[in-house]
Amino acid sequence: MIPRPVGCGIPLRQPRSGFLDTWKFFDITHREHVVCNPTSEEKLARLVELVRLPRDARVVDIACGKGEFLIRLVEAYGVHGVGVDISPFCIDEAERRLKARVPQAGLAFSQMDGADLKPDKSLRFTLASCIGASWIFGGHAGTLDALVSMVEPNGWVIAGEPYWLREPSQEYLWASGLARDAFGSHAENVEAGERRGLDLVHTLVSSSDDWDRYEGLQWYATAEYARAHPDDPDLAELLERVAKDKSAYLRWGRGTLGWAMYVFRCQPASSAEAVTAA
Repeated sequence: MIPRPVGCGIPLRQPRSGFLDTWKFFDITHREHVVCNPTSEEKLARLVELVRLPRDARVVDIACGKGEFLIRLVEAYGVHGVGVDISPFCIDEAERRLKARVPQAGLAFSQMDGADLKPDKSLRFTLASCIGASWIFGGHAGTLDALVSMVEPNGWVIAGEPYWLREPSQEYLWASGLARDAFGSHAENVEAGERRGLDLVHTLVSSSDDWDRYEGLQWYATAEYARAHPDDPDLAELLERVAKDKSAYLRWGRGTLGWAMYVFRCQPASSAEAVTAA
């Protein structure tokens, strides 16, 4: 993830109005993606290695997309957990991958708005993530608040969030539909976690190559779909939207917008209690 839903683990952009169904649009444009964000499988593998979860860990991924992060956590550590996403296409694909790779896993996927997830406060998670869909909670700060409320002491909070590499031009803001205050800087994304008592232990910052792959696969998938479905009544709108996004990325976005996964750790119980007492 601008605002397009980086739901499906996907959108960097919030859902748009129009005749074309939002989740059909993202299903088509992200069919070639293993990871539905501007990062790489290598960086996702590094994230999985970093968290070193115990086998009894409970995890939750909000806007889980195709479930790749959760499935890799199960494969690596045998954890239990839940993934939620508002897109029926993403949930269908996540369940297909789960059955194909770890069918006996204690992992469930649910189609729902992540903002409606209200886990039992007596059963907190070892890890909570929302990677590329902070629009669900009204932005990066709200996302961190939501994740922190779900995680046990010493647990992990993982957020994926854009940031400005440089001051965005008015032309880019107009073309992308973004507001200047939609995102902060890389340092400000970190500071938002630190203000909530979180320790930043690592960042996984996307490269230009990661961005090119993320955007380019959308162009490729759209072109393939157009050739295979020339009679789709939504095709003209689909092609127009993708062409507009492509132009904005190539002219301005590639050098203006960054993205990173922020790996935070909650305070241990003793430290959290000391902070509360103070």
